[in-house]
Amino acid sequence: MPGLVGSERCTRDGSRAPAPPASAGPGSRTAPSPRTPRDDALVREERREALAVQQRHGLSAPGHSAAPLRLYVSDAIRDITDGVVELEEAVCARLGILRPRRALVPVRLRRLAALLDEIAAHPDLARHVRDELRRMARRCARALGDTEQVVRVSGRCPWCDSVSLRAFPDRRAVLCVNPACRCTGEECGCHDDPAYRHLWPEGEWAVLASDSGCRTEELDSAMEGNAQ
Repeated sequence: MPGLVGSERCTRDGSRAPAPPASAGPGSRTAPSPRTPRDDALVREERREALAVQQRHGLSAPGHSAAPLRLYVSDAIRDITDGVVELEEAVCARLGILRPRRALVPVRLRRLAALLDEIAAHPDLARHVRDELRRMARRCARALGDTEQVVRVSGRCPWCDSVSLRAFPDRRAVLCVNPACRCTGEECGCHDDPAYRHLWPEGEWAVLASDSGCRTEELDSAMEGNAQ
């Protein structure tokens, strides 16, 4: 049996000789060579590039990067941008002006500021512009996390007789923070805007001090951030 003789050869003493190692065929696999530090560095670099591409196209899950996307900021930007566009178009339509050309938000706001005198001639339009601008300003402040310093002022509000007078140094003004405060002026915003607050600028502090019972020195000190 030639096949048996070829596969099992015997030595002179009758013991079996080990079979020769089989040659590697076309489909056989060789053992992988050990990875070098250079290979590891290349793998890390490829992973970094892949993650950068995912983040650039918004494909990475929030929180997996060092600077996760702040959705409330992007929502605020989109809301304010849409609000300014719609407000300018509404103003131009009411005033009979041609539809405004496309522009960035700062340019649109400057164009609206140039129309304030014409807007003031229409009380309902002026109220709408005021309300929208205040709403967008509040949305922007919330997104930025801004907090304004507030200092309590003694005395009572001349309109609601409440101890709700507060100094706002950044505005150089005194406000009544009572949401139920109403004055006798028919055109005042306190009658139709829930967010409106009565305000006394620096030129009216002497009258306010006389009407509320506080001192002008206290108001000056409060504007420096010092409570008394």
